Amino acid sequence: MVVSGFCRSPPMMISGGRVFVFPCIQQIQRISLNTMTLNVKSDKVYTRHGVPISVTGIAQMKIQGQNKQMLAAACQMFMGKSEAEIAQIALETLEGHQRAIIAHLTVEEIYKDRKKFSEQVFKVASSDLVNMGISVVSYTLKDVHDDQDYLHSLGKARTAQVQKDARIGEALNKRDAVIREAHALQEKVSAQYMNEIQMAKAQRDFELKKAAYDIEVNTKKAESEMAYQLQVAKTKQRIEEEKMQVQVVERTQQITLQKQEITRWQKRLKPSSSTRREPWWTCCWRNCLW
Repeated sequence: MVVSGFCRSPPMMISGGRVFVFPCIQQIQRISLNTMTLNVKSDKVYTRHGVPISVTGIAQMKIQGQNKQMLAAACQMFMGKSEAEIAQIALETLEGHQRAIIAHLTVEEIYKDRKKFSEQVFKVASSDLVNMGISVVSYTLKDVHDDQDYLHSLGKARTAQVQKDARIGEALNKRDAVIREAHALQEKVSAQYMNEIQMAKAQRDFELKKAAYDIEVNTKKAESEMAYQLQVAKTKQRIEEEKMQVQVVERTQQITLQKQEITRWQKRLKPSSSTRREPWWTCCWRNCLW
């Protein structure tokens, strides 16, 4: 609400709330602060390469009641106008900026990068409408089309490119699959060979160690047998020596007994004085025990 007249110079602007007005000497006027939705349509605008296209965008805007400067500018611009008239002015302004931006871009840039196009329209329109006290809340590109089937041809070319890329990708995937399968088979065979080599090495090491163990065992066994035989021989030798000693002792005892017997017989056969003495060899022959 804007109150002007007696004692209201400059006019008082009230964004929401109540105010007392003196009839006849004061005047009250209203301006809408509602959000306005605009369908911004630009038909057959030539792009940078001369291709005519039609663009439709959706914009949300409103008069800022919280900013006193923008509210004052809006009151100066739109006081006494209806909301539809304000929306039409904003729409024409926004459409002009939209056409100007379309003329500086190509169809591919607009169609492929809609976000960039929307940001450019939003930025340019906001800087212009803010001077009118209007704030652009949002802008979104809704539709892009043409009557020359340019976008359709572009889509067909893109579709053909995508299909081509898909076929190439499929062929590359098959090739990679075959290569991976071959590598896997090669690794499998290599692993099998390596396993066999390791098994052969293990078998060889086992045989070598077994042979070494057998040699050591046979050596120990031979040494043991030789030691046993040597011990048996030593034992036999000791037994023979003991037997010889026993024989020597027995022979010595026999000789001793013989000597004793000879002595005894000599004593018995010793002649007396009255007995005739015989020759010495006669006595020896008679007393001989051989």
